[in-house]
Amino acid sequence: MEQNRHASSRHALRGATISFRADPFLTDPADALEHWPDALVVIEAGHIASVGPWSAEAAAGLTVTHYPDALLCPGFVDTHVHYPQTPMIGAYGEHLLEWLERYTFPAEAAFADPAHAAAVARLFLRELLAAGTTTAAVYCTSHAASVEAFFAESARLNTRMIAGKVLMDRHAPGNLLDPPGGGIAESRALIGRWHGRGRQLYAVTPRFAPTSSQAQLEAAGCLWREHPGTYLQTHLSESPAEIAWVRELFPTAESYLDVYRRAGLTGPRAVFGHGIHLSEGEFCQCHRTGSALAHCPTSNLFLGSGLFRAFDAKRADRPVRLGLGSDLGAGTSFSPLRTMGEAYKVAQLNDTRLSALHAFYLATLGGAEALYLDDRIGRIAPGHEADLVVLDLKATPLLDFRLGFCRDLAERLFVLMTLGDERVVRATYVAGMLAAERGG
Repeated sequence: MEQNRHASSRHALRGATISFRADPFLTDPADALEHWPDALVVIEAGHIASVGPWSAEAAAGLTVTHYPDALLCPGFVDTHVHYPQTPMIGAYGEHLLEWLERYTFPAEAAFADPAHAAAVARLFLRELLAAGTTTAAVYCTSHAASVEAFFAESARLNTRMIAGKVLMDRHAPGNLLDPPGGGIAESRALIGRWHGRGRQLYAVTPRFAPTSSQAQLEAAGCLWREHPGTYLQTHLSESPAEIAWVRELFPTAESYLDVYRRAGLTGPRAVFGHGIHLSEGEFCQCHRTGSALAHCPTSNLFLGSGLFRAFDAKRADRPVRLGLGSDLGAGTSFSPLRTMGEAYKVAQLNDTRLSALHAFYLATLGGAEALYLDDRIGRIAPGHEADLVVLDLKATPLLDFRLGFCRDLAERLFVLMTLGDERVVRATYVAGMLAAERGG
């Protein structure tokens, strides 16, 4: 097959190309963006060998795939998503805690069946790639089989994914609970089998503070420290009712984030989903410890959880690492373009202005920085892994029409993220290999 040859041989893509070299929240957004109106991206052994202006001389001897009327950009990064919630996406009518009880826990119970887990993992990863997402931080369920199924499918596709078994030992149905203080031995075994195997990375994954005892949180912190290079992912300050519950369960903690700090669960490669209602002190602690936040606007709006303050998080004197998350299945779309569009609306409701350059940064290099993978993904630059997405500028008649009235690149990007969805993704490349193609 042609894509298998491309995975190992030297080949190239041609088309208009963008990539970020800096954080537009912290510098002039125009200076943060690199743009080649007609670029040649040379790929070798799954990595970017070079990128620069197209010329026949530079392309000599290469197999070149040309994408006219398209835009090449780094593969999108989703910093917070639940693959087992794919079967319940679009569930109606609840706020966070009620939604977990009514929809999430019953859906996750089905993942005790390895065949079900494998089928959902296949569908989930296919949909991610079709939407242009090449890396994600993924929650599995409390069943080890759900993790095995996910990593097996990701390894087959050669996608760079982060995932982990959910830890819960209280306040959830019995068929989903670890033994008191438990789940650690299973997690340790999964780390041994999957972390660093090919492009797979493991995240120690307490669901959120209310569903873990103090003993389990502390054991999770010890496990994380025992395995340098692994991740920690959990939820933080998503809804007022959740925060009140945490205050009742952990009365001596200074804040919700302090619950995790005391258990040794803050620091580089810690990724906290949501963070909608964080105090200034908690933002400072995230900055100080190198912990990251995942902004999940479609989920926050769908559950009525609140409005994340992106510009407060990225304040220049103490910026917090920040990426975007789809947070399926409370999130309602696999498409990072849709997520970017909703992030803009949340910012508007906060009386701030999230430009397209801010949004595309969060979905690419910003997400990579949140995951401490910016030396490998998130940019189209020599030495980086060749995970790329091709956006079709003529994907729909309306998009084609509207783009004809744009004055500059920033406006074109904004139209893409406000009118675009997975239909805009013409092709997705994973480690230099064509992994998804519209209509293919």
